[in-house]
Amino acid sequence: MAVTNLPVPEFSAAELPGLCDKVGALDLDLQRIVDEYGYPEFWNRPNTFESLVWFILEQQVSLASAKAALEKLRQRVGVITPANVLALTDEELRAAYFSRQKTAYVRGLAQEMLHGGLELAALGRLTDSAIRDRLIQLKGVGNWTVDVYLIIVLHRLDLFPAGDLAAVNGLRELKALPRAAPVADVVAAARRWAPYRTIGTMLIWHHYLSRRTPHRHS
Repeated sequence: MAVTNLPVPEFSAAELPGLCDKVGALDLDLQRIVDEYGYPEFWNRPNTFESLVWFILEQQVSLASAKAALEKLRQRVGVITPANVLALTDEELRAAYFSRQKTAYVRGLAQEMLHGGLELAALGRLTDSAIRDRLIQLKGVGNWTVDVYLIIVLHRLDLFPAGDLAAVNGLRELKALPRAAPVADVVAAARRWAPYRTIGTMLIWHHYLSRRTPHRHS
């Protein structure tokens, strides 16, 4: 994996409102979200093993179910580290609401971090494509997991997660696209936000969640 010497486009909590204004100037539908609901929160998770475990738990289940499993795991191990997780039996992980499949994924991730040379701090210095190439090698880590890692942990600026149902359905809704509109058409609609597609995505999440519940993505 090549480390780029060029600055990687990232953003901070302080920069988020101004970036929302910039992407709102590119797409008036996004500006209307800001006008109606305000700026989105700065969704943020640390660059840790626990955060990657959390993303794996969120695959294809509700946010509440994933958070419940994470809390159960915390209760069992205290600090969620690769060594602490590998010390648990499969039965103990099942008691923490882990499916057999996700048990295998998390064990594989823990092994990779302990013995396979995966260093998250070093990973964060790579380009988006290099990070994707590295993480996609892990069993149970697909494009959705990589996308949310890049957006919520590393705050990379120009990503639209085509595998995220809330983002895809939210953009279909915002643009009055048919529910059956191909994902390729949705991705194409997000291209006008470049180089701020992540900010547009966060506004879509904000709109999608604000219309359905007062709670926010955590």
